[in-house]
Amino acid sequence: MKSLVSLIGAVLIFSAAAGVRAGTATVGLFLNEDDSHFFGSRSADEMTLEGLRAFVDQYAHTAVSHLFLCPNAMKASYRSKARDAIWELQEGQQPPAEEFAKKWCENARRLDSRGLDPYAVWIARCREQKISPWLSMRMNDVHNADDLNNYIHSSFWRRHPEYWRVPGGSSWTDRALDFGIPEVREHAMALIRELLERYDPDGLELDWMRFGYHFRPGKEAEGIPRLTQFMREVRELTRQWSDKRGHPLKLGARVPTHPDAARGLGMDGVAWAREGLVDVLVPTPFWATTDFDIPIELWREKIGPVSAQLLLLGGAEILVRAYPAAKPIEADLTSTRGFAAACLQRGADSIYLFNYMDPGPMAGGRDAYRTLLQEGLNLTNLVQKPRRHVVTYRDTVAPGMSSQVLLPLKGLKGGKTRIYVGPAPKQANIMIVAGLAPADGVDQASFEARLNGVNCIPAPDLADRSLLSGVTRALQLQVPADAVRDGYNEIELRQLSGPAEQTVVWLEVRIIPR
Repeated sequence: MKSLVSLIGAVLIFSAAAGVRAGTATVGLFLNEDDSHFFGSRSADEMTLEGLRAFVDQYAHTAVSHLFLCPNAMKASYRSKARDAIWELQEGQQPPAEEFAKKWCENARRLDSRGLDPYAVWIARCREQKISPWLSMRMNDVHNADDLNNYIHSSFWRRHPEYWRVPGGSSWTDRALDFGIPEVREHAMALIRELLERYDPDGLELDWMRFGYHFRPGKEAEGIPRLTQFMREVRELTRQWSDKRGHPLKLGARVPTHPDAARGLGMDGVAWAREGLVDVLVPTPFWATTDFDIPIELWREKIGPVSAQLLLLGGAEILVRAYPAAKPIEADLTSTRGFAAACLQRGADSIYLFNYMDPGPMAGGRDAYRTLLQEGLNLTNLVQKPRRHVVTYRDTVAPGMSSQVLLPLKGLKGGKTRIYVGPAPKQANIMIVAGLAPADGVDQASFEARLNGVNCIPAPDLADRSLLSGVTRALQLQVPADAVRDGYNEIELRQLSGPAEQTVVWLEVRIIPR
């Protein structure tokens, strides 16, 4: 009877926290906490039971329905039998010099010496606060891969350079582990087994986007069945632990934003969903930029009818970058709303925020972050708020696949771009904002723009360029309200005059409801 009650209770908690389909009044918010942030951002005095609970409590009574807790990169942030602990140094490894990293190692070790397991405490506290607790395992993290003796690297990785994607290679993509090698898969599976035995979360997420490249170049197709079989084995483990724990233990995965990119890199999220291997799937960028054009509807189409049986989430990053060589900026409330409105209108069940960690990770700082947490991101509210839809690109694609880089754009030549704006506003001020790079004659240049073939009206330049990157002048062109369509909108932009050709390095659509 006790087991049955636990099972029913866990199902109710998961169902309530999961929210409902996009477009209705309540949609949950999924938040990822990485393996270092808590430890590196707190003082030694906060390494207590009260300090651990306070971390979770800040998300209580907000829109956050799920908290994904990451316990590892190459090393674990707790004393593990399957991995080195973050504070353990092997021969030749140098202790961290940077203050954040030193605090990470010292505070994680301090909690261990006090008999406090942060992940066990957080899981329990989440349930008390009606937040669904998950663990998020990084499958192939290669931070600082250029520095072989960095404190962050595991003894397994350092001992086995022959297991790297490109043995002898120098880039981080070269030095990621090759999951085509059985020993690499077993190394990952050992930690999965430990996490499931040691902790009692609502679910386990396999974060294949840390860092997104898992097979030797040219061997990605051979990797597809290997990762799918790996997912089958993990699914069987979660079923076994569901029976042991007396409640469902869900399985999730983070994969690239486009289904073809995911499969082309060996992560066949479509097949995993069709086979019932995952309960939550998060198409997401790696890190360089938020992708404002995640084709959620294509994922659902490819997955087919069973897509209704899983949560499909739009994954947001904290950075926004217009093209690969551009300097990134932090997302703000309006860009996050724009991203969310597009994903939800395309069929996402909810939004998953990565690197949105306390106290104020975004432009606007702490106040903007707390507003985001309190308001949440559901479509009913989003269409009533100011939002921005920005031209970016895909930062993780398969070999031979386009990253859809649309900028920079040369003014005299001009060009067409398209932006997905979610639901067309009924009553709003709508502006195209085109950011120009520093150049001679930039102040004298004039441009014309059309949205879906309709002429836009030149407006005064945007004075506040703080939410734009690499821009010395921000043109604004007002869009007739009836020109905007649901979903994709095509922008034609061309320079009309000026002493020199200008370069457009930023492009967005701003929607301010009236």
